[in-house]
Amino acid sequence: MPTTEMPAVSPTQASPALVVRELSVFLRDADRPVHVIKGLDFQLASGEIGCLLGPSGCGKTTALRSIAGFVRPDSGSVKIRERIVCDRKTWVEPNLRGVGIVFQDYALFPHLSVRNNVEFGLRKLAPERVKERGEQMLELVKLGQWADRFPHELSGGQQQRVALARALAPEPKLLLLDEPFSNLDPDLREQLAHELRDLLKLTRSTALLVTHDQYEAFALADTVGVMEDGRIAQWDTAYRLYHEPATRSVADFVGLGAFLPGVIREQAGLPVITTELGAVPLISTIDAANAHAMADAQGQLVVLLRPDDVVHDDASELQAEVVRKAFRGAQFLYTLRLPSRQELMALVPSHHNHGIGERIGIRIDADHVITFARGAV
Repeated sequence: MPTTEMPAVSPTQASPALVVRELSVFLRDADRPVHVIKGLDFQLASGEIGCLLGPSGCGKTTALRSIAGFVRPDSGSVKIRERIVCDRKTWVEPNLRGVGIVFQDYALFPHLSVRNNVEFGLRKLAPERVKERGEQMLELVKLGQWADRFPHELSGGQQQRVALARALAPEPKLLLLDEPFSNLDPDLREQLAHELRDLLKLTRSTALLVTHDQYEAFALADTVGVMEDGRIAQWDTAYRLYHEPATRSVADFVGLGAFLPGVIREQAGLPVITTELGAVPLISTIDAANAHAMADAQGQLVVLLRPDDVVHDDASELQAEVVRKAFRGAQFLYTLRLPSRQELMALVPSHHNHGIGERIGIRIDADHVITFARGAV
């Protein structure tokens, strides 16, 4: 698949290709309506790749199916390429929305060859154009030599590429992807996510992915919406979701980390947060302002420490017990237990190979400090 990535299209440079406004969906469960989607609101620019990220049951797949036209919303609107396809007065059937879909199980036709699967959505074109477009898509996904094979003769990754080529062949206005890598091995998922991003950027396709896997989302999407209980808690770049989470629940879902109680106070004229790990200086004025805003009347708050904020230091007086370890090649991800029984994680170079139960010295080295109010969710 292509390896040359084209620049992402900025939302400020193009009119929105997808606009979802105040979308709400009730599903009936044992004759009782369940509010699954609650005022969903976001948009994608032309050529942008978006993602709805969240755990099972958060509503992300229902949202995707509503945009595709398989679920009829109870309120709100969906606009695709300046055309309203769903609102209080309008309903456009799924096959007329100009949307391509890659399903979780790929939904390939087992009795059709790879070539015929890809050409399936091109039946309205002239025969010579069908053949030309089919061959073009197969070459784009590097499956030209497999054109006459059948789906059962392909690997999972190859089947995923066929499904993608079939969805892109009619040049849809919008591509929707429903957990497209969930049936693949973990090592293959990230590789294909990067390849899919390259392909979507090469074809300048607008796409919306739903997944529960944050690494998949970060590898593929320009913008990610973290969903909680039918709503988008934060719609942002992967960097900001990790470093500037809007809520404690977003911080807990995106990336790894531990929440430690602390107290904000002045030390040598500078604001610091004292924790069990010692004083955490608030170098950034923005961090200091946020911490003051989060603190209660006694200055108490909660500090989020990511694994890269915790440094292994043999000279440190503070010792933590290794309770779990995961080898990651260049690093170990250690789960450590403090004297208070609080646990946190640390990324340590892999030549520091410590055993379970061993105590190691640690200290905080955080350039950016994320804080939340005590009891915040």
